Amino acid sequence: MAALHVDHGLRGAESDADAAWCAERLGAEVVQGAARCATEAGLRDVRYSFHPGELRATGHTLSDQVETILYRLAASGNTKGIKIRREDGVVRPLLCVWREETEAFCRSRGIEWRSDSTNPGTLRGLIRHQVLPLLAQLHPAARENILRALDDRRTMPPALAELLASTAGSKRVDLGGGVQAVRDHDRLWLEAGPQELRGSVDWGKWRIESELPGLKVRGWRPGDRLAGRSKKIQDVFVDAKVPRSDREGWPLVVRGDEVVAVPGIVEAEGVTATRVAD
Repeated sequence: MAALHVDHGLRGAESDADAAWCAERLGAEVVQGAARCATEAGLRDVRYSFHPGELRATGHTLSDQVETILYRLAASGNTKGIKIRREDGVVRPLLCVWREETEAFCRSRGIEWRSDSTNPGTLRGLIRHQVLPLLAQLHPAARENILRALDDRRTMPPALAELLASTAGSKRVDLGGGVQAVRDHDRLWLEAGPQELRGSVDWGKWRIESELPGLKVRGWRPGDRLAGRSKKIQDVFVDAKVPRSDREGWPLVVRGDEVVAVPGIVEAEGVTATRVAD
């Protein structure tokens, strides 16, 4: 294991002192890095260009992670954080601890460290010294909550977000890929979209067959009624003692908006329904 210090020479005598300190205290190899870069990202790329074939570790902590998330959220609207391992092999083994924890560790063992006096004037310094303290006043767990942005989760499809936000008692939306999301008051479920009944359709526990034209198989929708009758399908389920939890997955055979058959409950000439699984 060895230490490497890249000296950009941006702070004159202070830069020289930092380089000398790293060489003396850490036995670090000191290399000169190009200083004529317009951005902090450019300087970082210069630092990471040394010893590309070797494993290189940096001292980024959870505190740096929070600052990065806030900066990227404000600058580009995304919440990507610092990677534990970059594609070029640079690793960040301290991304599991806070900056103050690393400082406390050093103090307890009499280990000194150097601070860059120009940090407060950078964008990261602005976030560190001004933005984060204000957020901590809003909520003491602000940093931890910001880290939740890195949770590995799928972004909610806009259609599903619209469904959940709707004030309508019953609503359904198409999520694509033949899947629909349905909400009926306080219940939410996913179901396949309507399927053309051409020969046979397997739907859940049922195989439905018919050669009649213009038929489809779909899930139950609040307000559905039997064709040519005033009776609601909801009442059909109640009379047949179908549990409410089973109704969402129960197939209906329809022509247009009219329900022609309810497999296992209401039969129709030319339509057969066979239970294929329990």
